[in-house]
Amino acid sequence: MSKATVIGLGKSGIAAARLLKREGWEVELSDRNTSETLLEQQQELAAEQITVKLGQSLELNGANLPQLIVVSPGVPWDMPVLVEARQLGIETIGEMELAWRNLQSLPWVGITGTNGKTTTTALIAAIFQAAELNAPACGNIGYAACEVALSWRGRRVGGDKGDKGDKGENFTSSSSSLDWVIAELSSYQIESSVSLAPRIGVWTTFTPDHLSRHQTLENYYNIKAKLLSQSELQVFNGDDAYLSQLGLSAWPDAYWTSVRGKDFLISEKGFYIEDGWVVEKLTATSAPEPIVKVSSLRMVGEHNQQNLLMAVATARLAGINRDAIARAIREFPGVAHRLEHICTWEGIDFINDSKATNYDAAEVGLASVNSPAILIAGGEVKAGDDTGWLAQIQTKTAAVLLIGSAAPAFAKRLQEVGYHNYHIVETMERAVPKSAELAKQYQAPVVLLSPACASFDQYPNFEVRGDRFRHLCLAWAGGWKPARVELPELENSSQESIVQSR
Repeated sequence: MSKATVIGLGKSGIAAARLLKREGWEVELSDRNTSETLLEQQQELAAEQITVKLGQSLELNGANLPQLIVVSPGVPWDMPVLVEARQLGIETIGEMELAWRNLQSLPWVGITGTNGKTTTTALIAAIFQAAELNAPACGNIGYAACEVALSWRGRRVGGDKGDKGDKGENFTSSSSSLDWVIAELSSYQIESSVSLAPRIGVWTTFTPDHLSRHQTLENYYNIKAKLLSQSELQVFNGDDAYLSQLGLSAWPDAYWTSVRGKDFLISEKGFYIEDGWVVEKLTATSAPEPIVKVSSLRMVGEHNQQNLLMAVATARLAGINRDAIARAIREFPGVAHRLEHICTWEGIDFINDSKATNYDAAEVGLASVNSPAILIAGGEVKAGDDTGWLAQIQTKTAAVLLIGSAAPAFAKRLQEVGYHNYHIVETMERAVPKSAELAKQYQAPVVLLSPACASFDQYPNFEVRGDRFRHLCLAWAGGWKPARVELPELENSSQESIVQSR
């Protein structure tokens, strides 16, 4: 029996291990971490004859080497053991590539981009499902791609839904087979995919991000470009500064979009907004055709109009009719952690934008809300240009609350641009009640969590960070109030501890 090793005991890694086991591989799953939860998963997978090694990294010693290594999205593609594996001729792929190999007979939509891809993916999936297509969102959103592959393979071979391999795959359609795969793809997932070739590829935005992993902007661009170049049809955000500069010289056959109207369309075919409508022009000679009113979308911000254009373009290229598109857009609630309205307390809106993990996304978040706003920012600093974000802070905010390990560095940058109304509060538990107090003081209509940072200094991921913000906001609006404990003043800032009391 051929041996496969899966690295990373997360959702993607577990799904990959189960899929490989079903295909007849001897499967070993490794994770350098250990915890009570991981130990429980280890026992569960052992019952499925999948070996799980915790608290240790993969080592390629001895004669019993694997023929295949599958890596979870968070595993660095250039880590020494993977470089060694490739040098030894061991096939090394990502979880997304494994899913593609099992699902490539189906049409895929692959969505990538620095920002905007989650909302665009969710909206595309909603439109396809409104058209009664079984089209689950997966990858960097929703299901792991191998979970989708497990479900589809199980149904094709008449598998019992109670089978271990089919856990959790309850898709929105009652159809017995899949119609499309809607995959949000991070640069990590594309990097470790060799043959992934969607029917439709979508590129939302491009700004510097993940450079600590990809080293250079050119590397980061080339990874994303690989997905689009291998896609049969291509949809681009023509309002993105970087992508639009490349334009037709780099992507001559793409469908471009623009919220600014037909005159700003990069090519002679594409999708744009005119007179409050999304308009399509499918060929250079075809007449423009209105598809859906922009006002149907409940989400705020020009960036969401860009997301709308790309989603409608994808749906129309897939042959979906206007009625299904309009219905899906009217009913679309938005995406958790991306300008998500949590609650309104005494006229103040609390908005969760935890997914804004870099300066560009946080700048967009601030630009999208009413001012003056109380901003909660901070976490684990990422490399990037903070100029536009700082300018937006100066224009839109009444005060800034700083949390996480980035707080001192952010405080210094705010001082450097002459902004002094910031408060280092360190934790979300302190930030929420302080934000409510400041919003009342400055008559600010909005409290916005938009961190401009990764979450890993205090939380496992941005979802957990956003969930904590949501819980604290709802608890605040529900009636408990904090007791304040003043802490010593820091230079040019105020800092205080908040102790919960019922």
